[in-house]
Amino acid sequence: MPLKRNRKVSKKEMKETPRLSTRGRLAGALAGTLLALAGGFAHGHGDVVPQAVDTSKLKQLGETWLEANPYRANTEAVRIGDSAFNQNCARCHGIGAVSGGIAPDLRLLPKGNEGDEYFIQRIRHGVSRNGAVYMPPFEGTLTQEAMWAIRAWLETVHED
Repeated sequence: MPLKRNRKVSKKEMKETPRLSTRGRLAGALAGTLLALAGGFAHGHGDVVPQAVDTSKLKQLGETWLEANPYRANTEAVRIGDSAFNQNCARCHGIGAVSGGIAPDLRLLPKGNEGDEYFIQRIRHGVSRNGAVYMPPFEGTLTQEAMWAIRAWLETVHED
């Protein structure tokens, strides 16, 4: 029975109307707050968890960091690098490495050893200025193999 405005409600109607307990209202408010906070964290650069990259089909490079890309033009490395970039880099550097202005357009990196040096230093150590992190370091998170696979893919989308 719909309630009319300014009408006295009987005890029977009060019992029939479902009500949340104080505990239920608090639980709902807490859940809403946590969802709102979680949504905000998902958009923060540093709060996104890097995704693992399976490089088991590539020649393993060992502990010593290389200065030049050993996977240049390696078809399997390019395939792995494409997936790895989309999972770990595209949120800032753009789908297909087409930057929307948040981070550098990596298609413009020089090809070959010159671009390799710039790339490996930035991806390993990240970029910070005046205490602000512009790019987190990926050394210890992504393997050397994964980083060079990403670089191999980037050379396939290079633009002058």
